[in-house]
Amino acid sequence: MARLSAAQVHANLERVRERIGDRAVTILAAVKYLPVEDIGTLAEAGITVVGENRAQDLEVKAQAHPELRWHFIGQLQSRKVKEIVPLVELIHSVASDSALRQLERHGTPDTRVLIEVNVADEEGKAGIAPRALGDFIARCPVPVLGLMTMPPFATDPEDSRPHFARLAALAAEHGLRELSMGTSQDYGVAADEGATIVRLGTVLYD
Repeated sequence: MARLSAAQVHANLERVRERIGDRAVTILAAVKYLPVEDIGTLAEAGITVVGENRAQDLEVKAQAHPELRWHFIGQLQSRKVKEIVPLVELIHSVASDSALRQLERHGTPDTRVLIEVNVADEEGKAGIAPRALGDFIARCPVPVLGLMTMPPFATDPEDSRPHFARLAALAAEHGLRELSMGTSQDYGVAADEGATIVRLGTVLYD
């Protein structure tokens, strides 16, 4: 596989910024499929915030590149909370009572989280139901900065718009400022609807 080019990533990043416009949106580079030797290229290209989905890879990559700001963006397994907490500035995917219990045990004064919301009430999908969100936030033992969602899969980005709008409304209802929503295929629509963090992969690397 060819090594990642800092020039190409930078050009792609500029195109993303052009689509987002003057909105205050953090561009997070999702690095699940990037080898550790390519992570430094992201910093060269101007990226400062990166996210990993897997706890074991997070440890290797974060320790190799402490110059970057690390987030955990994958499904949060409660048994991995202790390992993840010291490595990241934000966990995007808190969505279970078992995770809350582990955060109570292992959270630090610097631990910050987002609550994952199943905005479309998809059966079998991770995330807190919108109607249960208030109680879940109240029981979280560490500061909740905002919400995260993955809308139902769609080929047309516009199909995601109502789900992003719903998440924004829920955040406003609960007085939360951060909205992690939007990936490579729909980040523009997410930004339109108030995303403060977009999680991008292929649109930056291809």
